[in-house]
Amino acid sequence: MDVPTPDAATPSDSAVRRFLFEGADLRGEVVRVDGAFAAILQNHQYAPGVRDLLGEFLAAAVLLATTLKFQGRLTLQARSGGQVPLIMAECTSELSVRAIARGAQEATALRFGELLAEGQLAITVEPERGRRYQGIVPLQGESLAESLDAYFEQSEQLHTRVWLACDGTRSAGLLLQQLPTQLTPDPLEREAQWTHACTLAATVSREELLALDAAALLYRLYHEDPVRLFDPQPVRFRCSCSRERSRRALATLGEAEIRDILKEQGSVTMDCEFCNQQYVFEAPELLPERTDPIH
Repeated sequence: MDVPTPDAATPSDSAVRRFLFEGADLRGEVVRVDGAFAAILQNHQYAPGVRDLLGEFLAAAVLLATTLKFQGRLTLQARSGGQVPLIMAECTSELSVRAIARGAQEATALRFGELLAEGQLAITVEPERGRRYQGIVPLQGESLAESLDAYFEQSEQLHTRVWLACDGTRSAGLLLQQLPTQLTPDPLEREAQWTHACTLAATVSREELLALDAAALLYRLYHEDPVRLFDPQPVRFRCSCSRERSRRALATLGEAEIRDILKEQGSVTMDCEFCNQQYVFEAPELLPERTDPIH
């Protein structure tokens, strides 16, 4: 393995690290989202089950965003008839993240099936240039990882599997993905390599995924395989809200409704539900020029 033999060192705060299997068309990613996750939780109070689920969504969004080959963002979202009506995590190609759960104030469950009962999972890719893409499938299995595995099995994409964990303060994940044929043209050999990598990855425990850094984790799983580990890329919490985006959103209310709010309150306030940033707008910013004053 092309990394130093590690001790169980303190893992980096929030970062994702890519790795490649030498001699095989396989890649992977290991992610930790501790600091970014903590920053998100500062803005909201979630029940333990919702909090851990949000951490898994966050780690998964980062892992999936590493597959983007362009500037843009990826959103992982679930709607359900369970205790969490909506949950989503977003990651940009620059590895800026944000996440939220809505309508889950009364949630008490810990099990995935109760939190997201009768749900659908959507993966949305939005390039800065180009067409938006969205794939939607029913939530399956007993975890987000199982639902994502089912999503990729049903799609025509290359083999992809994920493992996720969150303990309320730490969030982590592991992704394996088969690459297009280049080093291994034989289909049977390709399948054997994929099965071997997944079999070893499946032995990872939740505790190991959360406690070990990337080098230690890969040494634990693949110390007999030639694996090349790349430098970490930092993951940061950063909300994409702005004053201008909020102003444009208010414009959809229509002039009459905006005038009513201004008449009653004197200004219009918008709060970002992701970061709690507050934007206050006065009449000149919201109404067309040369209009009658607010009465």
